[in-house]
Amino acid sequence: MTEISQFRFPTDIRFGAGSRSILAGFAKKYEVRRPLLVTDSGLPQTEAYALVAEQMNQTWPGVYVEFTGVHPNPTDKDVDDALDSYIQGGCDGVVGLGGGSALDAAKALRLKVAFPDTPLMEMPFDELPAILTPMCAIPTTAGTGSEVGRSSVITIQQLGRKAIFGGQPLMPELTILDPELTVGLPAHLTASTGMDAMTHAAEALVCPVFHPMCDAIALEAMRIVWNYLPKAYSDGADLQARGMMQVAAAMGAIAFQKDLGAAHSLSHPLSSEFGIQHGLANAVCLVPVMKYNKEVSAAQYARAAQCFGVNTFGMSELEAADKAIEAIAALKERIGIPKSLADLDVKEDQLPLLAKKAFEDPCHLSNPRPCTEQDLLMLYKEAFTQ
Repeated sequence: MTEISQFRFPTDIRFGAGSRSILAGFAKKYEVRRPLLVTDSGLPQTEAYALVAEQMNQTWPGVYVEFTGVHPNPTDKDVDDALDSYIQGGCDGVVGLGGGSALDAAKALRLKVAFPDTPLMEMPFDELPAILTPMCAIPTTAGTGSEVGRSSVITIQQLGRKAIFGGQPLMPELTILDPELTVGLPAHLTASTGMDAMTHAAEALVCPVFHPMCDAIALEAMRIVWNYLPKAYSDGADLQARGMMQVAAAMGAIAFQKDLGAAHSLSHPLSSEFGIQHGLANAVCLVPVMKYNKEVSAAQYARAAQCFGVNTFGMSELEAADKAIEAIAALKERIGIPKSLADLDVKEDQLPLLAKKAFEDPCHLSNPRPCTEQDLLMLYKEAFTQ
């Protein structure tokens, strides 16, 4: 135990069908009189948006401001545009509504409110105020866990790559997990976002940092995803399955207070270069990375196998680890995840460029088995042909 680990969790999490009504308490507690609602352009056409808009109008009748310009992989320009809406609207708080993209943009907006003239890449994190403009996060997917995460992933257009901004001040003051807001999520997005939660937990579990609390949370998140993702995928109206997937997504993000790993370094360039949804990119890259890590992470993967219902009695750790990897591959197939990068129209001649960008991504630095650029290229090739 050479690491000194830390576990701090300031976000107030409220869970349950109809819990969006707690927005009124958020307004009162943080004295938010005119919030900016941050979301993407597609969400206003959904029932989830209508339900939240109804509550927003009850809490802030006729005074809240909307920004619907967040892209699927949010950019620094999205954040700057949101800041313009915040300033012009005279706002004093943020409500992030949607998937991880909208929530990440909302969190990054809080940085810009504190330092409006500073580019995101030049943010003085050591000078951030302890409390940023108040934020309530309301996820309409169950995967990224951005609603409880301390980081924001934004594509920097000038650099052509994703950048990760992190720190405890980014964590929302309030998170509302209302499963009624996820019942309309299409099956394919249910699958990909659910595998995002699985990837977060799987990478956190094997991250080489001593943190038994996060390990336990990661294992339970993996168990929940295994049991409830197929149910949510096959019956989107199953409120229990939807709610449990929201819980798993939040737990996965809480677990990666430890950190993430190579699957995320591989997935980030796939999103920035090809526009592939983050959870889907993670899902396709996870199995090759688990195979790569198996020799050094067999004990942790063996515990995961038990969470997937595998009877590991009499097995070696390596044998049980293989069963865990096989289980995740089977889950992907069961919920219709494309098998390979080739199926996602990634071009093979682009793999070296992707590997270069993946090596520049910091997530692989906390992978349990070190990765060179050539290792990452090898993993891309396996993901391309698997």
